[in-house]
Amino acid sequence: MIIIKTLEELDKMREGGKNLAYIVSEVAKACKPGVTTNDLNELTAQLIKEKGDSSAILNYTPYGAKRPFPAVSCISINDEIVHGIPNEDPKTLVEGDIVGIDIAIVHKGLIVDHATTVPVGNISHEAKKLLSVTREALQAGIKEARVGNHIGDIGAAIQKHAEKNKYSVVQGLCGHGVGREIHEDPYVPNEGRRGDGDLLVAGMTIAIEPMFAIGTGKIKTASDGYTYLTKDGSLSAQFEHTVAITERGPEILTKIK
Repeated sequence: MIIIKTLEELDKMREGGKNLAYIVSEVAKACKPGVTTNDLNELTAQLIKEKGDSSAILNYTPYGAKRPFPAVSCISINDEIVHGIPNEDPKTLVEGDIVGIDIAIVHKGLIVDHATTVPVGNISHEAKKLLSVTREALQAGIKEARVGNHIGDIGAAIQKHAEKNKYSVVQGLCGHGVGREIHEDPYVPNEGRRGDGDLLVAGMTIAIEPMFAIGTGKIKTASDGYTYLTKDGSLSAQFEHTVAITERGPEILTKIK
């Protein structure tokens, strides 16, 4: 069931989104050679606490998982697409890596979700292009998040941008509704057809999160049970915003104003 948020709930999500945008930006700045994924997770925990919020993913057990998620952040490097565990067998960042940072927090009882992928020092031309194109695809999807459009319009815009730039949409992973729960209806695929799927109405809040790969887009799961990787070992990138559907157009909640 799609949950329509009240005006009061949207105000709280705006506050939380501003906090989360700051947290993600600070963690992104810390992604330098020699820093470990556990360092980034500890920084995330510190920043969340300073804002008076709590993690939405620590100890969260998604459907089908065999254990709760053990960290306050998902840190994914290079061919790791999403849900990398930063504090079990921590990795040290090296020059040329690209690092996905995915964090969700609870602010006054409501959840917001935000992700970015950043370079560690100097990165290859192909990695720079992947980050740029995936970021652009997020904006293309957000532009379609308007009252009267459909979920399929968002996916179609993202898919078109991937294909135009000869990248693959990562298979089997998608965005979602968010707010009262971390994963709500509707699912927000990164591919689709215009006019398909649920109608977008004012008060919906969704996490739009394109994930692109240089290779085929096929995925596999690591032995930790959470980390998704590209099956062919190719680079991948993820960008995500929590977006409110309003009569005035899409409103990005997880953006530093």
